[in-house]
Amino acid sequence: MWRISGRGGRRGVGWLLAGVLALIGAVVPTGQASAAVPAHLTLEATYSSVANGWDRVERYLDTTTGFKQEQYPPDGRGNQDGQRLTFFGGVKQPYSGRFLLYSAPGWNTGAHQVPVLLVHGANDNPDRAWANPGESGGYGCGSLSCPSTGLMQNLSGRGYRVFAIGFAHKQGDNLMQAQEVGDAVALIRAKLGVPQVDVVGWSKGEMSARSYVSSVKPSWGRPYAGDVRKLITLGGPNGGYDYPFAHGWAHDFSIWPQCGGQVNAPAPHLRMTCYGTYTAHPEFSFAPSGGYDVYPGQRQMLARWDSTFGIDQTQQDWYTTYYGGQGFYTEGGGIQAAIDAGSLIAPLHQAGVPASVTTYLLAGGAPSVVGIFNENRAPSDGVVFVASALDTTGIATVGGTALITLANHLQLGWDGAASAQVAGWLN
Repeated sequence: MWRISGRGGRRGVGWLLAGVLALIGAVVPTGQASAAVPAHLTLEATYSSVANGWDRVERYLDTTTGFKQEQYPPDGRGNQDGQRLTFFGGVKQPYSGRFLLYSAPGWNTGAHQVPVLLVHGANDNPDRAWANPGESGGYGCGSLSCPSTGLMQNLSGRGYRVFAIGFAHKQGDNLMQAQEVGDAVALIRAKLGVPQVDVVGWSKGEMSARSYVSSVKPSWGRPYAGDVRKLITLGGPNGGYDYPFAHGWAHDFSIWPQCGGQVNAPAPHLRMTCYGTYTAHPEFSFAPSGGYDVYPGQRQMLARWDSTFGIDQTQQDWYTTYYGGQGFYTEGGGIQAAIDAGSLIAPLHQAGVPASVTTYLLAGGAPSVVGIFNENRAPSDGVVFVASALDTTGIATVGGTALITLANHLQLGWDGAASAQVAGWLN
């Protein structure tokens, strides 16, 4: 059981809540010593033959009591794949206390003083997110054609020492993943002898990065160590999101196997009729149901926007989808039940980002993600409202906000204008 504590008190939406870019020089803050490798971390394996241009990948185990084996979709859609399967020792459903630390070329020779840690989003990985946006094939990057290099190469080419974290569970608990963000920062400090690291969180990655610096943690977790200089969020749900409940019918077709869905994402419904067959899938629920709790990381991003932007009333069963109940073709508990089961938006707002962490927020303004029903109730990047991505509630030191009008949610990690903006902030 989690206790929240804080300082001060197809390629569909499954990619959700998803990267970042260039820098130039920085003055190292004084008053903090570089770190030693934490005693609770065990280096289990190192891989030097790595695809997509990375220099190396290391697998670590956080031995802290409290980490657990999270549940995965029983049909295998959330399993580790590609070279990540090799990095996790051939284990398709790794233990959540394990994580990968990717190092880019120049990680130990780059001229820039402050290194950068990239934190990817939901149903994603460090390769597709940061190094090869086209790894998943057509439309996987949010465009009709996808580039073969990304933010990692851009930053590394500019002389930055770049790292990225890879999580065991693609939709995992942000509180556990926040602890591993802190682990990754400590490892980078120990490797390079630096006092602080800049952190870039894309989409769901914003949640774990922000949870870390805000000391929003499980009862057994470690608080923020004061080792982050800047936090940059890309399309992050700083104000939460309610897309799956507001557009539930269209969203479910990409998930429900009886409808042909295969996306690794949660559904707002427990039961749904597809081609005349009414079936139950509690394993796809946002909230724990039927012994399953497969998508805790998505539940933690939920917040209601119905009083601000309404609900998409063109969708079948729109009322019961959002507020709960039995509709004509679907049945579910509604968004408030899922929020009550463990959203982190309110705790993060209450805890606040420390004033010592200068925070920058980037939003996309193009609701044009190929292959999904795009968020159309108000300005959005196709998934996250602009108002949410730029929500500064609880952020003590806002370094800047920006809207990239022509970028959608999946383009924010590699779009040229987005990259230039992030580079300016990191400089």
